[in-house]
Amino acid sequence: METSAIRILGIDPGLRRTGWGVIDIDGNRLIYVGCGSVESRETLPLAERLLAIHEGLARVLGDFRPLEAAVEQTFVNKDGASTLKLGQARGVAMLAPAMFGIAVAEYAPNQVKKTVVGAGHADKNQIRVMLGVLLPKANPKTPDAADALAIAITHAHHRQSVMLKLRVAGA
Repeated sequence: METSAIRILGIDPGLRRTGWGVIDIDGNRLIYVGCGSVESRETLPLAERLLAIHEGLARVLGDFRPLEAAVEQTFVNKDGASTLKLGQARGVAMLAPAMFGIAVAEYAPNQVKKTVVGAGHADKNQIRVMLGVLLPKANPKTPDAADALAIAITHAHHRQSVMLKLRVAGA
């Protein structure tokens, strides 16, 4: 039996914990595949922490073989050093799928919330409730994994326009 399902990897980048969530989209159906997080030890030097994130995401990519990926855009906070480190983790989160030849879409946090909950300023609890509705078999153990699933759902809803833009930009 041939399936038309498209596998999507959502990534919520973080230096301490990078969440990942994998869903299949088959027509209008969203199907939960898996989720988790990649952790790096705070005691390690920055380069080793980034390597741990990369290796963890590479394992996820190898295990689940997604066709498309999406990453949450970084928000700027008051602490410049923290923002820079988060940006580096985000760079690794974008690099890993790119190394597998997978295009990476980016979504603002408010767009993710608006897509999943219907409001751009939803809290984490509202996101978890909607994940239970949209992906009843999902049981993310961490907020990062839940956010990654929300990012994957956002891409599932917006992927055709985003993938068209990526193709046009690459042409």
